[in-house]
Amino acid sequence: MRFILLLLIGLQFSCNTSQKTVEKTTTATKNPDPVTYAESITEEDLKEHLYVYASDEFEGRETGKPGQKKAVAYLTSYYESLGIPAAKRDGDYQQKVPLEIAQVPEGNVDFNGSSFALGDNVLTFAEATGTYEDLVYVGYGIEEGSYSDYSNVDVSGKLVLIKAGEPVNADGNYVLSGDKKKSIWSNMSEGVGKKSTLAIEKGAKGVLYYDMTNFKRFKGYFDFMKSNKSGKMSLKDESDSQILIMLDEKSVAALKTDIESDHTPKAIPASIQLNVTSKNGEVDSENVAAIIKGTEKPDEYVVVSSHLDHIGVTADGQINNGADDDGSGTVALLEMAEAFKKAADAGEGPKRSIVFLHVTGEEKGLLGSKYYTDVDPILPLEQTVANLNIDMIGRIDPKRDGSRNYLYLIGSDKLSTELHNLSEEINDKYTQIEFDYTYNDENDPNRFYYRSDHYNFAKNNIPIIFYFNGTHADYHRPGDTPDKINYDLLKNRTRLVFYTAWEVANRENRIVVDKAVK
Repeated sequence: MRFILLLLIGLQFSCNTSQKTVEKTTTATKNPDPVTYAESITEEDLKEHLYVYASDEFEGRETGKPGQKKAVAYLTSYYESLGIPAAKRDGDYQQKVPLEIAQVPEGNVDFNGSSFALGDNVLTFAEATGTYEDLVYVGYGIEEGSYSDYSNVDVSGKLVLIKAGEPVNADGNYVLSGDKKKSIWSNMSEGVGKKSTLAIEKGAKGVLYYDMTNFKRFKGYFDFMKSNKSGKMSLKDESDSQILIMLDEKSVAALKTDIESDHTPKAIPASIQLNVTSKNGEVDSENVAAIIKGTEKPDEYVVVSSHLDHIGVTADGQINNGADDDGSGTVALLEMAEAFKKAADAGEGPKRSIVFLHVTGEEKGLLGSKYYTDVDPILPLEQTVANLNIDMIGRIDPKRDGSRNYLYLIGSDKLSTELHNLSEEINDKYTQIEFDYTYNDENDPNRFYYRSDHYNFAKNNIPIIFYFNGTHADYHRPGDTPDKINYDLLKNRTRLVFYTAWEVANRENRIVVDKAVK
């Protein structure tokens, strides 16, 4: 690795972020052997990268802060030095991600004469003001197939009251599935958003949402923001979204005492005053994306991703270096990029295009990947074959028993049986890592499937694999430093992802999605 040159270029933080997206076209040989290129991924190179990327100079890489800008410049310079083009057509490696930060809101709400201070029995993360006399209770707030909670009510211009969960028949089966299996509408991580989005699409002014399980989770987040004087960051075009207020059992009782037992949608009399204010500020940030074009199917894309940001500096000035989270994933991408470039230069480049995507704002709510998938896909999602996402692959989970040569895999079988089987076969053939699917369980309380950037691809029915080593005592703490990384494991895990990407990119047919979500 041309590390001395890289260090000189990268740390100058050049303002030139683009180059011509021109790359020599080479003809791939039949069934090239990836081992030679995988072996260019070494402990030494990973370590050299990480000791720079997770150094104090990068100040914890918090989204929008100077340290994150240094990280972006480092990545840009490295792809330029390798001669790997930008993924954007204009030749700019950097995709601007417009963000806005809302300070922790303050105020109260009044339901039928009962006042509730924000942060106690009601929660919201954005401004909510106004007087409302029209409230419509829509039960579970679901519409799917022949079932609809909206068929006999008009919610246009009104607040709606929704409760968590979904309807159950007299025999105990769920109405939507017809059996004991819950649908996505009951999902702890997705239900709120899905129901709120539907309500707004129906014309509702805002949503009052009763969900005791999620209330506890969101209250923890609210209290953390308040104690740290931090705000909630969001994509700029979403910051002024409609009202969403979470209720607990005390506040909901001021509106409807029988909400647990009554499932029938109806208009209900109410007097509601919302007095919640917040201040917003703009945040400038960016993703970084590079591409090696495919030799035979250049318009089909395999996206390999990691997040470039971390959580910055503590209130008392300690730097959260984020060596494992997600410096390990970031340097893995850089080494894989170099390996694929070597293959391309030797005339054995991938048949499909490989995209190296470094996203910002993961620690703020998967914002960079959400912008890429939901707002401005650099490359068409319908032509994206798979996403292999790396978030923390350099350490060992101290709570886990068994071989140190392991890796947690999440989501490999959620959308594609074929991708899961391919992943297992590639590992057996090349790396012999002990795969652990503990966190792949739908009932896992950690909900890791919803907590890294692959999720924004998965929700668009793009098959994914999330590679993860688990948490440890230094997770989101200043102790997550480069000297604690297990570089032999980082190398083997990086090679695993390389081999998997190689197979997905070079196989005759694209991965089949046999478990698409609605």
